[in-house]
Amino acid sequence: MLLELRAENYAVIDHAIAAFGPGLNLLTGETGAGKSILVDALALLLGAKASSDMVRHGADRAVVSCVFESTPGAEAVLDANGIDAEGTEIILRREIFENGKGRVYVNNQPATVAVLRQLAPELALVHAQSETLTSFDQAQQRGLLDRFAGLSTDAIGAVFAHWRDLKTRLVELESSEQDKLRMLDLWQFQSREIESGRVQPEEDTALEAERRVLMNAEKLYSAAMNAYELLYEGSGSAESTLRGALKQLEELACYDTKFQDAAQQIGSVLAIVEDVGATARDYAEGIQASPERLAEIEERLAVLDRLKRKYGPALSDVIAFGEEVARKLAEVENRDEIVKTMRTDLDEAAVEYRKMAQSLDDERSAAARRLEKSAEAQINDLAMKARFAIAVTANEDSERWSAAGWDTVECRIATNPGEPLKPLDEIASGGEMSRVLLALKVSVEEGASRGKKKTQVPRTLVFDEIDIGIGGRAAEAVGQKLKALSRAQQVLCVTHLPQIAAFADQHFLIEKKQQSGRTRTSVRLLENAERTEEVARMLSGATVTDTSVRHAEQMIQSSRN
Repeated sequence: MLLELRAENYAVIDHAIAAFGPGLNLLTGETGAGKSILVDALALLLGAKASSDMVRHGADRAVVSCVFESTPGAEAVLDANGIDAEGTEIILRREIFENGKGRVYVNNQPATVAVLRQLAPELALVHAQSETLTSFDQAQQRGLLDRFAGLSTDAIGAVFAHWRDLKTRLVELESSEQDKLRMLDLWQFQSREIESGRVQPEEDTALEAERRVLMNAEKLYSAAMNAYELLYEGSGSAESTLRGALKQLEELACYDTKFQDAAQQIGSVLAIVEDVGATARDYAEGIQASPERLAEIEERLAVLDRLKRKYGPALSDVIAFGEEVARKLAEVENRDEIVKTMRTDLDEAAVEYRKMAQSLDDERSAAARRLEKSAEAQINDLAMKARFAIAVTANEDSERWSAAGWDTVECRIATNPGEPLKPLDEIASGGEMSRVLLALKVSVEEGASRGKKKTQVPRTLVFDEIDIGIGGRAAEAVGQKLKALSRAQQVLCVTHLPQIAAFADQHFLIEKKQQSGRTRTSVRLLENAERTEEVARMLSGATVTDTSVRHAEQMIQSSRN
């Protein structure tokens, strides 16, 4: 869910903050107030292309930022890009400078626009009039169909990954045979060198510690014996002093019980001093200044350092390199047997993939018939007379396989009688596109709510001016569908129609004012009375009448029923 959106020096906005909530968030305002600018700002934070034209006149840079609730998918994207998570929230920030350059931050850590684009499908889907950010591609259409049918692609994804890995390894094994033969002598030398080194994990660390002791044997012996003398053996040792004090305290305790605890504490300290003294003495007695052992360690460390310089910064890397070389040698020496086994494994993986892909295709085809019927009815409730269909096409050629199966899913529509069905992304009108997507998503959510499983979809849906070209009952139907959709996901919508505004859970007013000779746009969350007045303004225009206020109150009340 989108929690907050900020914009500074962005277009006509000098500084604006909007804190969104669950359900249906509606943005209204006069024409030209800058409603769509906020949608564009969010699109920028999801990876849209930036331009220096977005920087407010007189400013050196524009800054947009937002806070989303985190999702497991978004956290996986962060982890893959080496970005630390920040609790349950994800903070996106983008700066655009007047020279056209920019900077991106995710959770206050430097990032790239590519990372924003990876995060976008996990956080939000923007359906703007220009559709510059996220076209409704076939992967998203397939995802909606899978959600409607309650289908998961996790199992086939694992099978595909196994099949692809086998295929890659087999191609590498078969196509690089000459290269491997040329490298054979080098690999054999490297393998022998690493094997002869008899490298053990963390061996260098242990040897370094032992070397430090041997190189400083005299200092260590002297320090340990001095500590022993001071603690225990010397005439004025801590042990003798404490023992004398203990004797005195025990005598005091015979007459006054308040000294019993003190005597016990001194007794405990005395025991500790004795233990530490014995430890220092034993350590000193164990020190052996052995030039022979020191030379042996120096020689061994030199061998290990040479191996680390050649095969890795750490001994673990040297060991891993040796294992990899051994694997390559085994492949060359046992190539025929390995190829035979790998081909068998590849064939078995392909058979398993085909079985799962065909089953998935059957389920998608059946679900497509149900979804297209529901979606067509929903679309035609929104002042459209359209035919709608979903084509599920199986691409059985292995070159077209994917982790989601071999199907391509394409929504097709004819918005006027007599016209042929065309792909959804070829619809000319942005308003029609938004309404079709709204109807489709409502159908999907209604179907998914009846199913046993739900697949991951964006948690925030944004519709920019979904109401173009409609009014009356169709506008009310759009409002009802937005409300229905917002029960499962957060929805943001820019609208000009009071019939839609009446359904808001949170109603934001976008205002444009003249201050000090500059145009400024602000965003304000409306309270109940203000909301009624804004809906009344949308009904009657510049002059708000008592009749329009009563009508607005009735519309808002009706939307709650």
